[in-house]
Amino acid sequence: MSKTPTGPSLSAMAAEFASGADGPVSAVRRALAKAAASQAIFIALREESALREAAAAAARRAEGRPLGPLDGIPIAIKDNIDVAGMVTTAGARIRSGNPPAKTDAPVVAALRREGMIVIGKTNLSEFAFSGLGLNPHFGTPTADFGKETLYAPGGSSAGSAIAVQRGIVPVALGTDTAGSIRIPAAFNGLVGFKSSSLRYDRSGVFPLALTLDSLGPIAPTVVDCVLLDAAMRGRTIRLPPSQPLSQIDLAVDEETLHGADVEPAVRDNLIEMMHGLERVGARVRVTKIFAFRQALGVIKEQGWLGAIEAASHLGRIVAGPEADSVDRRIRARLQSAAAIGDETRVAILKAREQLAHAIADDLQGAILVTPTVAHGAPELAPLEGDDALFARINLATLALTMPGSLLDMPGLALPSGVNAAGLPTSVLLSLPRGGDDALLRAGVAIEVALHNIAGHG
Repeated sequence: MSKTPTGPSLSAMAAEFASGADGPVSAVRRALAKAAASQAIFIALREESALREAAAAAARRAEGRPLGPLDGIPIAIKDNIDVAGMVTTAGARIRSGNPPAKTDAPVVAALRREGMIVIGKTNLSEFAFSGLGLNPHFGTPTADFGKETLYAPGGSSAGSAIAVQRGIVPVALGTDTAGSIRIPAAFNGLVGFKSSSLRYDRSGVFPLALTLDSLGPIAPTVVDCVLLDAAMRGRTIRLPPSQPLSQIDLAVDEETLHGADVEPAVRDNLIEMMHGLERVGARVRVTKIFAFRQALGVIKEQGWLGAIEAASHLGRIVAGPEADSVDRRIRARLQSAAAIGDETRVAILKAREQLAHAIADDLQGAILVTPTVAHGAPELAPLEGDDALFARINLATLALTMPGSLLDMPGLALPSGVNAAGLPTSVLLSLPRGGDDALLRAGVAIEVALHNIAGHG
């Protein structure tokens, strides 16, 4: 069986702080010690600053005036998001000599206003441009599955997911352009929330594809994602009103579920989850979501919008004197995408808007259900040694998250079980653009229901 995160969840740590069972200084010391002892998870740490902030948070709590329920809790930030005083490398060695950021990205500033303590910047696929999470410059972080074999962490928010999976922090911030939160959450038995692209202020975030870039948390639970989402937006940190399962409609895309590429355990675990939810009151239907299939067709036939925009943004790097310093696999993808003409880009954008409306009509208020990834985490070593295999597995890994990104759908990746190798599988819940609040509210209700089902199983 795969291991669950070895540390407390965000909500559990908040409760421990409130009761006095734990406190900011000890929690931050533990996090920093684990981070320093880890390999390839963090690109940079901020030990002295984090400990000073922890002492200040502890003093506020001792005086009965915490900034909020998350005051003093450690968090990790993906290293394509600005943190004042730290270089934003975006996973690229060629950016290591850049000057440190002068200010926090707005989402980081919002978390700090709640008293959360950034312990460091996490590793990622170079320029956030891969679904597998490998990085030749800073190493590749790997999960603790209790096995000798190492597995790809999922990307691009690889370090953020592994920092949570290994219990270094209770929650981490990531970005998602084609699956970069949802995939590492799926590979590591975690919950990942990809927002609609405009839910958070994206200033201070290194861009990959501005049309598609989005932010969100990776955490052990949906509840944790809800709490961090509120903090990122400067809202009151509390859970949404409970939602009866009878009010939740789930639409499973039939063709995706029974696709030839879907690993049997991924399919079986999704079906079992849906049967369990149906037994406790949710409405589940297996149907054909035509707009989702059409989005898959646009990506396959016309190209990936994220790659086209990334090539436009990063083309000067891969065409210039620094090209040889870029991960060869990333460079190849960018060079290939650069050949796609502007006429194709415009056609994809037009199809995107049409399909974003069409999928809302198809779903009629239901939540779209698909596997997050069609397979479990692949072994790491073969991917490092075979570029053709890397390219094929990378595309397969991204296949089911890309349509949601193209249509700007918020997505919630939930653990669904394990496969024959004992590696996590995952289910992806998605709603049309702007349905973030409804998705998180339903996600909390589903999480509670699944916990109850497991407790009585």
